[in-house]
Amino acid sequence: MNKIGDQNQDLHGNVPDTCNTALLLVDVLNDLEFPGAQPLVRAAPRLARNISALKRRCREAKVPAIYVNDNRNRWRSDASVIVNHCLGDNVPGRLLVKNLIPAPDDYIVLKPKHSAFFSTPLETLLLHLHTKSIILVGLTTDACILTTACEIHIRDLNLYVPSDCVAASSRKLHKMALELMKKSFRARVTASRQLNLKRLLSIGN
Repeated sequence: MNKIGDQNQDLHGNVPDTCNTALLLVDVLNDLEFPGAQPLVRAAPRLARNISALKRRCREAKVPAIYVNDNRNRWRSDASVIVNHCLGDNVPGRLLVKNLIPAPDDYIVLKPKHSAFFSTPLETLLLHLHTKSIILVGLTTDACILTTACEIHIRDLNLYVPSDCVAASSRKLHKMALELMKKSFRARVTASRQLNLKRLLSIGN
């Protein structure tokens, strides 16, 4: 598990050592340089605005942000290298990433496959934070988000998926994945502005 700008290792700042809710940002540090990504490139400005606004609200409520990002098939990956690559000139995902650069006290976990849990320390981190509810955002609705949602469900965690903070390569795939998460994984799917963070933070307290 890596952190960009690791200046506050004990987290005695804005982000608490424990919180029953976490914001999970999946594959948002993304260059969008893969086949079929053009719809995501077009959606990137809107997606970045929505996720950024939700992240600000979470930070104000002292909800920790956890970035879980693809390691780009490099086991020696470093999160700062991934960010710098995505911010390069003419990189399709630049508009997405520049609005979602991790803060020094955000958590960053690199993953090798679709699931945010497979071969990563995410579960240990969530246990450390005493997490009961997860707000899941990022890319893509029908792949990494869907796979991660399943893993969240089987761990008996409350799952919230803001529909305007996830995206897929087509509207059809996006809607199908959201419906599956609602039906099979008991996800609460709603617009991000309708998420009641105060209520989420009161669950289990």
